[in-house]
Amino acid sequence: MTVQRPRFSSPLDTPGFPSHQDLPRCTLREWLAEAPFGLALSSGFFGFFAHAGILTALEDAALFPEHISGSSAGALAGSAWASGVEASTLRDALLGLERADFWDPGPGLGLLRGRLFRERLEGLLAQRRFADCRFSLAVSVFDVWARETRVCDSGPLAPAIQASCAVPLLFHPVWLDGRPHYDGGIFDRHGLLGMRPGRVFYHHLASRSPWRRPGSVALQIPERAEMVTLSIDRLPRLGPFRLRRGRQAFEKAREAMRLALDRPVASAIRV
Repeated sequence: MTVQRPRFSSPLDTPGFPSHQDLPRCTLREWLAEAPFGLALSSGFFGFFAHAGILTALEDAALFPEHISGSSAGALAGSAWASGVEASTLRDALLGLERADFWDPGPGLGLLRGRLFRERLEGLLAQRRFADCRFSLAVSVFDVWARETRVCDSGPLAPAIQASCAVPLLFHPVWLDGRPHYDGGIFDRHGLLGMRPGRVFYHHLASRSPWRRPGSVALQIPERAEMVTLSIDRLPRLGPFRLRRGRQAFEKAREAMRLALDRPVASAIRV
């Protein structure tokens, strides 16, 4: 399934945050518990450590979505959780990650072949197909030939997740349906293209990438009716040579989510 890029409104009162929405007077915990909601997880270089912290806090509070969408790091963390992997298991897998576990250089359009990444991913997932996940799931990938985002929501899980995480120049492209695909965050940094209508809780990983233009819409938090966004200040920068900082990112995000649950619900919550 292929969809178009979302439209973004300009931020109003607070730079980088959406304008005020009419939301009920309650805590985020109460808002999430009162009715079904979707969970959206943004892309962000090695941001799955922070996403895992968010998922851990939600699971500890017994707050589960009915639908998950995400791109890149958000696709990896969200898909694992949707497949039935407990947040604690995901945490342990990520905190035990070493560069040698996915570092497989080889000739091609990117540094890494991606075979070790795929093996690691398949060993983690509790289910093999979208249809067997406990929450419905949508993963954004970038179709190189069409130059647009494609949302995967059926078929095998692992190839779609691998494609969504295939950062250009770092990984070889991943072939789906006979077509090359790269990181879903290229055009859908927010991981929202696969989100269904209705109430949404969105974890936004603020980008400090030198590749993004100042003022780019990819750096802004998009406006959407019935969406509550959590953004966490000063998460550590991560990468294949900074994996040890993953624990700090996980713990900071978990604690921020725990604090946010007892704050008044708002269109944007910053911790």
